[in-house]
Amino acid sequence: MTDPAAVSYAPIGVVRGPYRRLDGMPLQTAAAAEVDATVELDPRVHGALRDLDGFSHLWLVVHLHRVAGWEPEVVPFLDADRPRGVLATRSPRRPNPIGLSLVGLRAVRPGRLAIRGIDLLDGTPVLDVKPYVPLFDARDGARAGWFGAAAGRVHSVRSDDRYGA
Repeated sequence: MTDPAAVSYAPIGVVRGPYRRLDGMPLQTAAAAEVDATVELDPRVHGALRDLDGFSHLWLVVHLHRVAGWEPEVVPFLDADRPRGVLATRSPRRPNPIGLSLVGLRAVRPGRLAIRGIDLLDGTPVLDVKPYVPLFDARDGARAGWFGAAAGRVHSVRSDDRYGA
């Protein structure tokens, strides 16, 4: 593969939530279903919020600004028996520290989104917001790979257990 050109993005907002440190922060939104937060948005995108209030959930595409470095293999918190390829995990330590969080939308307010179910640090830059559309996003017969055998642990795991999802 030839080297592609570098890519850069300007955040459109920032997460404001209760987690200031990685210790104690949920590693997936399923482990934080009742945790409220907001996304403060840049004024240039305020008009882009039109019609968003009809959705129950949103995908937040974020820059994991506190992640340093990456490895091709990680030992996931759900499967500490062996290393896995990082691209087969939800580890934040990836070639590019881009995160994807599915959150509940509580309200659309001027300049901000009230959300629920957050697994991100306060101050996390938001690159994009997309509506969750079950027709497009849910798949019949979808397989969960190695996660299937360990899924029961996800609701109770926090980052102090292991930050290597």
